[in-house]
Amino acid sequence: MEHKSPSKKPAQKALTKEDRLKAALKANMGRRKAQAKARSASSEGDTEAVKSKGQD
Repeated sequence: MEHKSPSKKPAQKALTKEDRLKAALKANMGRRKAQAKARSASSEGDTEAVKSKGQD
């Protein structure tokens, strides 16, 4: 009976999975930052609109 040494493909697959997870996390964080920025910009616009209505 021959003993086969374990191939390095599973380790390579794990690295690619880890790389995919890192990329997904980075994209998710980018979307969250963009959403937070848009929310803060819209809330600033809302408060300015309320201030201008009070000045009329």
